[in-house]
Amino acid sequence: MTVRLTPLDPTGEDRTALVAFLTSETFPFHVRRTISPADAERGVDDGNWRDDDHESFWLDDDHARIGLVRLEDLSDPVPLFDLRLAGAYRGRGLAVGALRAVTDHVFRTLPSVTRFEGQTREDNVPMRRTFLRAGWVKEAHYREAWPVDGEAAVASVGYGILRRDWESGTTTPVPWDDDHGGAG
Repeated sequence: MTVRLTPLDPTGEDRTALVAFLTSETFPFHVRRTISPADAERGVDDGNWRDDDHESFWLDDDHARIGLVRLEDLSDPVPLFDLRLAGAYRGRGLAVGALRAVTDHVFRTLPSVTRFEGQTREDNVPMRRTFLRAGWVKEAHYREAWPVDGEAAVASVGYGILRRDWESGTTTPVPWDDDHGGAG
């Protein structure tokens, strides 16, 4: 199944559908698991879904709208993303296609971007597998960096993909060895 990006118009024709999606779904691995209608509307009004630093897309497969993705920090040479699949479509392997589609879009439309990155919680095993299956590399493990409402913070795990790896279909491993042979 192919996942396609469909441009999302958050302040125009897609506003109602965006607010409905955000408020009717639960996002168990995001900082905020649920979003109130007022917060969703405020985010749209504040430009969190489209402005100079953000661009958003619906995620569609051959049969349905399966979720959405928001690109963030577009004025930075290393953008990030926020991927949200509808609950009914989680666990079906669609996230790999979604991440590949987003990665292709970033590298095809933003020529100055040399790397693309994303983060997830340490306990979001499906997304961590998605990153690896889509050709991304684990680059960081930030202990107790992801706040969890009403619970102890968990680690935030960072992944990235280099343009040259995307172009060649390879991965460049991270040099994890900090022992450079020096004393003490």
